[in-house]
Amino acid sequence: MFRKILYICILIVSSIHLSQAQDIVWAPDGNAYYQAEEGNIVKYVLPQQTSTVLVAKEKLIPAGASKPLAIRSFTVSSDEQKIMIYTNTQRVWRNDTRGDYWVYHISDKKLHRLGRTLPASSLMFAKFSPDNTKVAYVSEYNIYVEDLATGVIKPMTIGGDRKHINGTFDWAYEEEFYCRDGFRWSPDSKKIAYWQIITGDTKVYHMVNNTDSIYPKLIPIEYPVVGEKPSLYKIGVVDIESASTKWMSIPDDPTWGTYLPRMDWAANNTELIIQQLNRQQNESRLMLCNVQSGVSKEIYKEQDEAWIDIMPFWDHDYANKGWDWLNDGKEFLWASEKDGWRHLYRISRDGKKETLITPGTYDVMDICAIDEKGGYIYFMASPENATQKYLYRTLLNGKGKPERITPADMSGTNNYHISPNAKYALHQFTNYYVRPISAWIELPSHKSLKAANEVSQAIARSAANKPNLEFLRITTEEGVEMDAWMLKPQNFDSTKKYPIVFYVYTEPAGQTVQDKFGAGYNFLYKGNMAADGYIYVSIDSRGTPVPKGRAWRKALYKNIGILNIRDQAMAAQALFRMKPYIDTSRVAVWGWSGGGSTTLNLLFQYPEIYKTGIAVAAVVNQRTYDNIYQERYSGVPQMDERPYIEGSPLTHAKNLKGNLLYIHGTGDDNVHYNNAEMLINELIKHNKQFQLMSYPNRSHSISEGQGTWEHLSTLYTNYLKQHCPPGAR
Repeated sequence: MFRKILYICILIVSSIHLSQAQDIVWAPDGNAYYQAEEGNIVKYVLPQQTSTVLVAKEKLIPAGASKPLAIRSFTVSSDEQKIMIYTNTQRVWRNDTRGDYWVYHISDKKLHRLGRTLPASSLMFAKFSPDNTKVAYVSEYNIYVEDLATGVIKPMTIGGDRKHINGTFDWAYEEEFYCRDGFRWSPDSKKIAYWQIITGDTKVYHMVNNTDSIYPKLIPIEYPVVGEKPSLYKIGVVDIESASTKWMSIPDDPTWGTYLPRMDWAANNTELIIQQLNRQQNESRLMLCNVQSGVSKEIYKEQDEAWIDIMPFWDHDYANKGWDWLNDGKEFLWASEKDGWRHLYRISRDGKKETLITPGTYDVMDICAIDEKGGYIYFMASPENATQKYLYRTLLNGKGKPERITPADMSGTNNYHISPNAKYALHQFTNYYVRPISAWIELPSHKSLKAANEVSQAIARSAANKPNLEFLRITTEEGVEMDAWMLKPQNFDSTKKYPIVFYVYTEPAGQTVQDKFGAGYNFLYKGNMAADGYIYVSIDSRGTPVPKGRAWRKALYKNIGILNIRDQAMAAQALFRMKPYIDTSRVAVWGWSGGGSTTLNLLFQYPEIYKTGIAVAAVVNQRTYDNIYQERYSGVPQMDERPYIEGSPLTHAKNLKGNLLYIHGTGDDNVHYNNAEMLINELIKHNKQFQLMSYPNRSHSISEGQGTWEHLSTLYTNYLKQHCPPGAR
């Protein structure tokens, strides 16, 4: 799934508006929030927005140090008497999930480091116990509990290593299921439920570091590629007092294996609820596990002809979190696409009764808040425009109609960070001509807490400075309608011909056509594409995760590299007919990761359309990618290998006619460098000339090393200008 990394980077400017929400920590009652400001931790009371410095930065200077802790993030205990600060962080695969944790006690103004006997920057996912007397964390594959009164550190697991991972996950689970934090406190603070991932039978992929020493260094990663059985898992419940673990008895498929991407306490201290997926990921089972006996029982089952979308994929608030329980634990909220749209259901605890609460021909894009007291659920949707996003609410009993909360004049992409009591929210807005802006509002009125509405003012100010960008819908000869954006050159003259550059991704992990600030921006291009005379276009074809219903998204099942490639090519031809000022002799395409794969397939399968391609970190042979992602969308190859053969660029490389620049980092732990070498061999075999750039020991983002980005950007721009010259003719 990290194959979408550069799709995210492309819209990095439009993602700035998320950072403010990530820094907010809500008070339990929802009437106040905390924020780190200039090293201080400040409390704001709503609706007046009055502020008080809760912890001054001078209080956060450790003994013997001269500077306060650099706050990466922080949490507040539920009794609001302790602050836990995360600092000195280090990256684990994708995110900085390892570092140091410190606790500041507000009552006696004491500051101390957690895990003081453990290695520096080794602690992960530290969490207060519900009774606020202890903190649990992971260090070097084991779980520990630290008593905040005595400072005693007690191991809950022993023997953890790369092959036996306690409380966190292996590469594939982290990448594809968003699983990182792998343990949960019981509500009564007496137990911890946790994953153990067993990678002993998972084959090791060895990367080679040729740059950091004279002798090459092997870097081993347990990486289950397509066709390999998943890593094993166990769910244990450890008693804090005795440090003894009771393992849950969960049925498995001994031949194919299964996945367990979600687990939490089932709204009590005696049961866990888990979600298990079969190997094909088209069957989901929910089970309740008795923590005393370990016995599990199935309560709810769902099947799909393609695949089951687990919540963390589309609702990122659920990553590393659990279930939403309703009615004092008698029901829980669940999402399903079984009626053709992604909708929310109330499911009874025994799974025998369900109530649809969001009926209609639209997709729920995100769950924002549950106001059980008021009887409402708040969610994101965009029934009429898949490039935009709006806040709605509806009755939790399923008897209401969706009510749009976002005002009609705020056309674009909206996000909300809603308080626990659903009275207030930080509203974040952007569209293609308005830079990201935030404003505090009341709900459900959407009234600004300030006298003037900052968002409406920003829209009005920016309207006069719209870029020469338009959103359009392209219908192919096959009747498929797709959303696109198109940035036209400056001083555009419709009587002349202009080169066109397509930016592509097209896989289930990324949407490129969104009404956000930054749409039409090419972050790799040195200069201004519009000023230089390029038309720049992106199109979301079938299979992209847009709110157009299940059939749209799952049309790509066993069709990656096939259906999406044809859609893109047919859309390009339709666009050429619509816009006679496009110079069809100067057509370029580029993309990164999954977009790099699409670039290669377009260049190889439709050489009459695409004359130049720049592919970065592409999956050339789908059999090389990880099993969770690729088998989810292409099936298990032992059952049907056809999609892997027909969809892989390697199969079609012999058809290359145009100009190809291929770029890859040799230290890519995601899309491994063997993809590059397989492609090189195939192109050599057929005497196909191309240009190659390998970045030594760089990862999937090709961001490490002095001067790397400048070099990459220069290379990209020079190649594009040489083989797809800019300017009107």
